[in-house]
Amino acid sequence: MIIAETGADMTVFPTAAHLCAWAGTSPGLHQSAGTNVPVKTRHGNAHLKAALGMAAFNIAKQHNSYLSARYRRLAARRGKKRAIVATERAILTAIWHMLTDGTFYQDPGPDYYLKHNPARRANQAIRELTSLGYQVTLVKAA
Repeated sequence: MIIAETGADMTVFPTAAHLCAWAGTSPGLHQSAGTNVPVKTRHGNAHLKAALGMAAFNIAKQHNSYLSARYRRLAARRGKKRAIVATERAILTAIWHMLTDGTFYQDPGPDYYLKHNPARRANQAIRELTSLGYQVTLVKAA
């Protein structure tokens, strides 16, 4: 469905951001007097947006991929609807790279954010435990 709407020739879109903007998955932004105001996304291609929406909702139900972990992180902070649109954009960006470079999708895994910056994750766990009233001492495991 996605190739039917975009076409297999990705040279029409110089970057993945151009494709996302054409599809209507780029976040809108109005600037006035130095203040940024987030607004709705552009209308874009309705059929492509519907296909991406279905894919994003299915990813949101899973718990075993990088995109599902990304959805859950965003949904906790920004809300479910914005997380769905962000997941749509991530899917479309991956598709652009696959069609442009001829590469396969390499899923970093659901624990990508845990492994990405372990020191940050450790500090976060320490802060959570201290806020619960525990005294924490870290000893590096052998």
